[in-house]
Amino acid sequence: MKKVITLLLLSSVWLTNAQAFKGNGDVKGQVGLNLQDGGTGIFISSDFGIGENMSLGLTANYLLSVNEDELGNIPDFGQRVDFKARFNANLGNVLKMEPNMDIYPGLDLGLHNFGAHLGFRYFFTEGFGLFGEAGVPIAKYDKNITGFDHLNNQFVFNIGASFNL
Repeated sequence: MKKVITLLLLSSVWLTNAQAFKGNGDVKGQVGLNLQDGGTGIFISSDFGIGENMSLGLTANYLLSVNEDELGNIPDFGQRVDFKARFNANLGNVLKMEPNMDIYPGLDLGLHNFGAHLGFRYFFTEGFGLFGEAGVPIAKYDKNITGFDHLNNQFVFNIGASFNL
């Protein structure tokens, strides 16, 4: 029993050293699953700390599984892929959250729209954690969306692993 308690104490100290966002110079990478109406795919992002509570980042999304339309057509590459530049406000320390947690609202500018996102990271160790992120378009580039144009141009949810780089 003594060994179990010692192991738990050491593990808890190890977990408290993990930080979800360290500020200027911090670099995060994320890879996960993208879920949206009509398709699922791969989501990859990176965020670069530029201040105590600010970061800039890049994201890429590619839909692997997409529903066919009524005529049996499938989307082309341009309708499956999306690249975005983004700005995050990392508010974990502002909201007095544990150091291994971060909540980050932000804005993004992509191939299909100008949008907003809200994410949460939880780090288990110094280098590994989980994230969840939801995004919505604020302004779509084309108001007359037809066919597969709704892909990557709607509410999306991303979930996966987060890493310190």
